[in-house]
Amino acid sequence: MSNKEFRTALIQLFVSSNKQENIKRAVEFISIAAKNNAQIISLPECFNSPYGVKYFPEYSESIPDGETTKALANAAKEHKVYLIGGSIPERDGDKLYNTCTVFDPEGNLIAKHRKVHLFDIDIPGKITFKESTNLSAGNQLTIVDTSYGKIGIGICYDIRFAEMAALYQKKGCRMIFYPGAFNLTTGPAHWELLIRSRAVDNQLYVAAVSPARCMDADYKAWGHTSVSNPYGEIISKAGADEEVIYADIDMEKLSEIRTNMPYLSQKRSDLYEIKEF
Repeated sequence: MSNKEFRTALIQLFVSSNKQENIKRAVEFISIAAKNNAQIISLPECFNSPYGVKYFPEYSESIPDGETTKALANAAKEHKVYLIGGSIPERDGDKLYNTCTVFDPEGNLIAKHRKVHLFDIDIPGKITFKESTNLSAGNQLTIVDTSYGKIGIGICYDIRFAEMAALYQKKGCRMIFYPGAFNLTTGPAHWELLIRSRAVDNQLYVAAVSPARCMDADYKAWGHTSVSNPYGEIISKAGADEEVIYADIDMEKLSEIRTNMPYLSQKRSDLYEIKEF
């Protein structure tokens, strides 16, 4: 492959209540993905911990000296891959964050994204969840420079905010990764819709990486990890169970689509504008 093409692997991991086992199995799947020629590998949201506010304090750890971060750094270095570390509960002083770490092929921590938009919803009779009970929100966008181009990072609920993705596109990103854990209410309604919408809005690739579904868990993830191309076509998709999916990303395809339908350059900046504060 040229430096305009790469294979990405998305690990839809089954997450248990055993933190060490979750880390161990994540590393094993990273090895499998690397052996299948993936150059950029992503884990799902909250992969080392059950997803729930009552679990975050117990499973949290500091970055970069926590056991999860060290394991991921070693895995990236061993397999010489870019690794998007899903997310974990991060402890920083007296605050907790939902945080994604990113590593280069030498195992260096090159980015850390703290979930910007906290998942606070109340759908009567279906689901109530408030991350803000014990999590703090991040205050910056995260762009990763790779040898294949710039990649934006968001976590789960971040995908609902079109302005954030538009800023990533404006800053040169050609792909966005969203580790995320939609549930059995929001998943069937909006998961694929949002993946495809962010891709079409910004004419870039979008990958959304879910944990596997566990019907015995307090929070039941939707699964269906997916990748959309810049035309809004799903080019790789998982079911609900644990699996690794792959997608071959072609940046020439992105350039072709943007040339054929140049609406990104047709925006009316004299009437509206998205800017970062």
